[in-house]
Amino acid sequence: MSKVPMPFYAGDVSALAQTLRRKLQDAETVPGHVEMLNLLVKATGFRNFQHFKAEFDARQAVEPPETRTDEVNLKRVKKVVRLFDEQGYLTRWPKKYSERLLCLWVMWSRIAPRRDYNECEISELLEQQHLFEDHALLRRELADHHMVERTSDGSRYRRMETPPPAEAVEVFRQLR
Repeated sequence: MSKVPMPFYAGDVSALAQTLRRKLQDAETVPGHVEMLNLLVKATGFRNFQHFKAEFDARQAVEPPETRTDEVNLKRVKKVVRLFDEQGYLTRWPKKYSERLLCLWVMWSRIAPRRDYNECEISELLEQQHLFEDHALLRRELADHHMVERTSDGSRYRRMETPPPAEAVEVFRQLR
């Protein structure tokens, strides 16, 4: 079965309970997982679970996707952008955690997606992106924040494909 959350609504909980009680009394054995799903959705007017799922999928296709409403702190974005020089190199490692995180997102954006790197390759890539000469710090921070996936022995690295926060996107935009 799918792990996609599908909201279930019963207009009349009392009617749902009565229908379930009646169906469970008539059953010779305890219903299995799929049988129970079918009982629940039939009690609310669907033919079966597949009908319920098809209705859900159809509603998802028609409704617009939720837009991200992350707040963008433009003051923080401006501070972070100032940490990069005209060529896009990170000049120093910030003291504030929130600013560090945005700098890490910039480093993340410069790692090629769906590509494996060995430790030397990722270190060289990161070394070319900053001026304070601590690629090991950047590599470790990226792994600790789950922006890159690292094998347990540290021999392979791969960028994790997660959507960056709105503030990071604004930093990307201003650095271009």
